[in-house]
Amino acid sequence: MALLGILVAAVSGLLMSVQGVFNTELTKQGGVWMSAAFVQFTAFATCILAWLISGRNGSLGAILSIDRKYLLLGGVIGAFITFTVIKSISLAGPAKATLVIVTAQLLTSYLIELFGLFGVERAAFEIKKLIGIALAVGGFVLFNF
Repeated sequence: MALLGILVAAVSGLLMSVQGVFNTELTKQGGVWMSAAFVQFTAFATCILAWLISGRNGSLGAILSIDRKYLLLGGVIGAFITFTVIKSISLAGPAKATLVIVTAQLLTSYLIELFGLFGVERAAFEIKKLIGIALAVGGFVLFNF
C-alpha cells in the first residue's frame, strides 16, 4: 500500500472514531434514529456541496443507470452503520466497540476479496492474511482481559 493510501486510511479511522463518539453523545439528547437521520442528512448536504465545488463530475442519471442495482444500497447500509456504531459505543465503550468493528471489517473485507464478491477482483488465499486476522481476534481477546 502506498504511503498516501496509508495516511488516508489512518485519517479515515481517526474520523470514524471521533464521529462514533459524537453520534453516540448526540443520541443522548436526540434519540438514536433522529440523531442518525440528522447525521445522514448532514452527510448528504456535505456531499452535494462538495460535488458543486469540485466541478460536478458524475451525475444522478449515471448513478441510477448502473447495471448492478444492489450497489445503490450503500446509503441504506450507511444508516444501519450509523445506528450500530452508536449502539455499540454506548454499550461497550469507544475502544472495545471500535476494536470489534475494525476486526469485523477486516474479516469481511478479506472474505470479499477472497471470493471476488460484489465485482471486486478475486484475491488468492494467503496464510499470512489469515494469521493477521487471527492476531486481530487475539488482540480483541487480550484487550478484554
